[in-house]
Amino acid sequence: MSGTTPPADETPLEIVYRDDHLVVIHKPAGLLVHRSELDRHETRFAVQLLRDQIGQHVWPAHRLDRGTSGLLVFALDADTAGRLGAQFEAQTVDKRYVAVVRGHPPESGLIDHPLSRQRDAAEWVGAHTRSEPQPARTAYRRLATVELPIAVDRYPTSRYALLEVAPETGRKHQIRRHLKHIAHPIIGDATYGKGLHNRMFAARFGSARLLLACTELWLDHPHSGERLHLHTPPSADFMAVLDQLGWHDAL
Repeated sequence: MSGTTPPADETPLEIVYRDDHLVVIHKPAGLLVHRSELDRHETRFAVQLLRDQIGQHVWPAHRLDRGTSGLLVFALDADTAGRLGAQFEAQTVDKRYVAVVRGHPPESGLIDHPLSRQRDAAEWVGAHTRSEPQPARTAYRRLATVELPIAVDRYPTSRYALLEVAPETGRKHQIRRHLKHIAHPIIGDATYGKGLHNRMFAARFGSARLLLACTELWLDHPHSGERLHLHTPPSADFMAVLDQLGWHDAL
């Protein structure tokens, strides 16, 4: 497709960075990166939408979960795709996320907890679907806290925190699984979170999304070698929740 304008009924993807070799978008929550057997009825994918928007083929350099918003890097040719993929594979790309979690974690910490490889459809199936656990590390620091006078569970109030999260490895669903492991699951996480809290955020704050966003990436440009710092604020729907919790300036 040669045009660069999306269809009239399609909101353009936000392009954060672009040059002759790569393009970085701000992926909205709820959008798949590419076609998946687990979502075979879905018709919208970031790969397809971006290809149609800019009028050329694109190669995703990494993945974000469907529910996660934020920075997503694409190559504009196969050679660049290979070079970018090698960086993500070698774990030389630094990543920063923000997340809203249940409870008040310590001010900072390092979650060093091995994770098994698993497919989405087999998350809670028997051990024969799992491989040996792989090393996995996630650092975090607390940016803000709140205690709401809302009884969600068995307590008369409910506590939440805003975290900056830096995964040091790249396992599947690593941040979501690690935060569940320390008993501070991400709000809006239907798989690893707490339904009572998720439903309260949907009813009280109008947020049914996973409150996890990739806001910063550092990577080496695949051709010049320059260290790129890519950054974007959380999307409007994410910021709307932060505003309601009194955390507008916490970032």
